[in-house]
Amino acid sequence: MKRLFGHCLISAAAIVAHVIGGATALAAPVLMVSIDGLRADDISAADQKDLQIPTLRTLAAGGLTAAGVKGVLPTITYPSHITMITGVHPSHHGIVSNATFDPQGRNMGGWMWYAQDIKVPTLWDSVKAKGGTVASIGWPSSVGASSIDFHIPEYWRARIAEDEKLLRVVSTPGMADEIAHDTGVPFSHVALDYSDMDSARMSWVSAIIAKHKPRLTTLHLVTLDGARHKYGPDSPEAKATLAQIDKGLKTMIDKARAAQPDLVVAIVSDHGFAPVNKSLNLAAALAAEGLIQYGPTGKVESWSAYPWTMGGSAAILLNDPQDKGLEDRVRRILARLAADPANGIEKLLGRAEIAGLGGTSQAAFWVTMKSGYLTMASADKTLVQTPSYKGTHGYSPDNADMRSVFLLSGPGIAQRQVGVIDMRDIAPTIGDILEAQLPQYDGKIIK
Repeated sequence: MKRLFGHCLISAAAIVAHVIGGATALAAPVLMVSIDGLRADDISAADQKDLQIPTLRTLAAGGLTAAGVKGVLPTITYPSHITMITGVHPSHHGIVSNATFDPQGRNMGGWMWYAQDIKVPTLWDSVKAKGGTVASIGWPSSVGASSIDFHIPEYWRARIAEDEKLLRVVSTPGMADEIAHDTGVPFSHVALDYSDMDSARMSWVSAIIAKHKPRLTTLHLVTLDGARHKYGPDSPEAKATLAQIDKGLKTMIDKARAAQPDLVVAIVSDHGFAPVNKSLNLAAALAAEGLIQYGPTGKVESWSAYPWTMGGSAAILLNDPQDKGLEDRVRRILARLAADPANGIEKLLGRAEIAGLGGTSQAAFWVTMKSGYLTMASADKTLVQTPSYKGTHGYSPDNADMRSVFLLSGPGIAQRQVGVIDMRDIAPTIGDILEAQLPQYDGKIIK
């Protein structure tokens, strides 16, 4: 194992800690579970929030736990998940949003699903290069990832039963029928049944680990994020969803450790959450200045500047990035919006600030909102509206509500608490445990 100590670029915020006990420790297999939308304080303040999460609390109490994870720009699912397996910012790894930028709807709501858009090596690649096997269920931007041996990616198009057939095509051949037979849990539950999706995915992961013993398994759980969007971050429905996930975690981990006694469990999350009650229609402001033209059905016919909305923030793209006159005009429009407190804008970022935070180089501006507000883009002319859901994320990485989770638990993992870490620290730390380090990363190894 590559050993780096006091001179190894570990920051004061990350705090040097010996995660693996002893200098001669062998590589341990890792199960990396992402609970989408889990906040750092869901674990640290579980009693105050009346959260029934004994499994997560036990894992945290017996292992290494970060006080929080500072996320990326934007603090949304797909960019965050790829940062967690590459150790670099979105501008570097290439997955810069959830959905593709598509003002005229030509991609029909398509997301950044495909592994070929990842520009740097992943933990999957590193493990495979070392001769290890990899399993993954539901990890974002993994469609077509050749390094994953046992694979069901996150992918949909119409969100109807036909999508199950599509998901079979992009999954490991034969795996759906094999694991459905072994577990008694139908593939449709893993693929489409959002009421039982996380439970089904956890059942399948424990079966895959028992049968194939991969060196790295990555799993994405989604129902908490859905409940917090729909009902609010601290709603009874969200609390019940998290309690159900916690029960499933214990069953999955117990079964997995029966097959791999040296298994290290990494619990991560992609972003926090904030309650929301207002939305700012940035497209309405740009359209009022003639920068977006809509057809009779409300579809965008042409645009000079358009918002790429990402929950609590939005990138503003210019059709002609070299048009300095247009850039100045858009800057003035955004400044006027920001000057009115009723619009909920926290800060406007320019190109240099966006680059410094690792956001997409396509953006001329970035609008970050105050907690309680989200961004939207609609042909409706109303500027400030009431959103259809109660919670969101996507705010500035500096927003404390966006702090996410990192904890490690397993044989050889010392009980330890560290401060707030950078999301880019997660991948190199996992790579170090696996003895399958990434060839390049911007984060730091937490020892």
